[in-house]
Amino acid sequence: MHFSGNNPVIIAQVRDFVMSERGNCLSDREWRHRLKGYGYDLRKTAAGTVLTTLPAGRDVCTLAI
Repeated sequence: MHFSGNNPVIIAQVRDFVMSERGNCLSDREWRHRLKGYGYDLRKTAAGTVLTTLPAGRDVCTLAI
């Protein structure tokens, strides 16, 4: 599942997918590794954890974790 634009429905689906993947992982390290396999990464910011695309680094959404 890859991010394509700023459609709120797609962003919600991506966020749900990423958080369900988090539930399948034993650690944050495993989660990040799995997300990279799907073309995503996590970045810590002052606003919280931001989901970004790889390799472009485009912000997709902020995650409440």
